[in-house]
Amino acid sequence: MAEEGINKRKTEHIRICLTDNVEGVNKSTGLEGISFIHNALPEVNFHDIKLETRFLDKTLQAPFLVSSMTGGSEMAAEINRNLAIAAEERGWAIALGSTRAILEGDKHQDSFLIRKYAPTVPIIANLGAVQLNYGYGADEAQKLVDLTEADSLYLHLNSLQEIIQDEGDLNFEDLLPKIEEVCKQLTVPVGVKEVGFGIDGTVARKLHDAGVAYIDVSGAGGTSWSQVEKLRSKDPLRKAAAEAFNNWGIPTKDCIVSVKNNLHQVPVVASGGMKTGLDAAKAITIGADMIGFARTLLQAATESAEAVNRVMEQIEFELKIAMFGIGVKDLKELKNTNRVEIMGKSLLEG
Repeated sequence: MAEEGINKRKTEHIRICLTDNVEGVNKSTGLEGISFIHNALPEVNFHDIKLETRFLDKTLQAPFLVSSMTGGSEMAAEINRNLAIAAEERGWAIALGSTRAILEGDKHQDSFLIRKYAPTVPIIANLGAVQLNYGYGADEAQKLVDLTEADSLYLHLNSLQEIIQDEGDLNFEDLLPKIEEVCKQLTVPVGVKEVGFGIDGTVARKLHDAGVAYIDVSGAGGTSWSQVEKLRSKDPLRKAAAEAFNNWGIPTKDCIVSVKNNLHQVPVVASGGMKTGLDAAKAITIGADMIGFARTLLQAATESAEAVNRVMEQIEFELKIAMFGIGVKDLKELKNTNRVEIMGKSLLEG
């Protein structure tokens, strides 16, 4: 029954994200406060602009990640297959949805076993950190990594989602030492991500001190999982409470800045409301190392790998246009550009 419940929930999540308005009300990523200063003389050949980067000890063709979305249902199997094929073709990293379902039953395990479709790019397995208070530990985490042939493991933090979810797990007490133990014992790097409410610099420092290798901020401004769970819930109390919290979370921009101010050298993945290559360019200029896209790819992933590939190509093209527009030829130059305005304040001198 538990297995059936997880499978059903995963399908409901997909359908709600495809058909309903699940973004927080009046909540943005904050990236609209960043703009670039056009360079009329870029002194760059557009065809020479490079997006290559390194992540999890692998070379990627672009600084992009297919963010954790789904797994554990028949519909999810097709989606993850299409995402994996496209990620391999375009040289993007890919993160799985919560892989706990693998350990709780055999049904739809194939939805997580995507290495055959993405043999060379980084794959990130995924487990809710709260499960470390419900009988899971380093052994189970390592099993997830081994089964999925993953290069890393996400531990996701989703307290607001769990409290609105009818089936939610709510004991988040003393998770940090358990996260530290997983980091010590796992054979691959551990990253931590939120699910759309954001991670600030203070929390990020605690996580890094516990051994976490990189932070995926997953800030507010995109999908609100409290809204998703509200649409699933049959509990009037939870549905009403979700309305009160539909503006909750730290905007993605503020997360990136806060984490980088506290942890200068720790890789930061910017996800949460990322829609275009221009969004990616803005996030990189304020400190992001990788950019995660989720719902932007979801509709295409229900169609075909080719459809996903086209969306990915568009995002890459938009990032290159932004770089061309300010006259930078690679990601290092983009990170260090002064041709940017933040909240109306120009970084240009003179």
